[in-house]
Amino acid sequence: MGQRWTDAVFLHWRIPRAVAAAFMPRGVVADEFDGSAWVGLIGFRMRGAGLGNGPGVPYFGSFNEINVRLYSREPDGTRGVVFLSLDASRLAVVLAARAAGIPYVWSLDRFRAANRADPSTGYSVRRFRGGARSDFAVVPEFDVEAGDPLSVHLTARFGLHTRFRGKTLYVPNAHGPWPLFRARVTVLEDQLIAAAGIEVSGPPESALFSSGVRTQFGRPRVLGGGR
Repeated sequence: MGQRWTDAVFLHWRIPRAVAAAFMPRGVVADEFDGSAWVGLIGFRMRGAGLGNGPGVPYFGSFNEINVRLYSREPDGTRGVVFLSLDASRLAVVLAARAAGIPYVWSLDRFRAANRADPSTGYSVRRFRGGARSDFAVVPEFDVEAGDPLSVHLTARFGLHTRFRGKTLYVPNAHGPWPLFRARVTVLEDQLIAAAGIEVSGPPESALFSSGVRTQFGRPRVLGGGR
């Protein structure tokens, strides 16, 4: 599938490695940086998702997504993302993704666009089941590019690890470098990380913004061999 991700907000907190390890699929370990694992709260706008290099699917191919994620590593060093939840408003997309083992959640969400009165960009979400909410926004600092090792570690991820029918899959994802900038948090009231089973406190240690990238998912492979 090809798609474009735009207006991405990345918020990250340190967590103990043992906490992240409990969520890793078989065959991968929690990927650490500076002695810690990291949990992320990320919002972006998916635009024009479609099969292969074809056009985006009308309506169903464009929506907001808010996800909670951890970071994984295979024994050979291949790095990926482990999603704990992905909130979206397109019920058909949610059901199809859940059938493939991806933990999507049906939610009501909204994109907050920056304007002259309020320069904040962000997302709000409320789950239809359980009622967990999140509301977060940042003001990008476009004069401060984020190319430090931590920012690269948290965003330069070219695949995901997931469980499917008792096996661990790696789904590759190709995209160019994120145009990445530091950001100042202006709104943060989140229940999604706690709903996923992880506790964090205080402001995020890393807050980033990107206008987006064009990306392409490839064929999954099974860890241990085979497609």
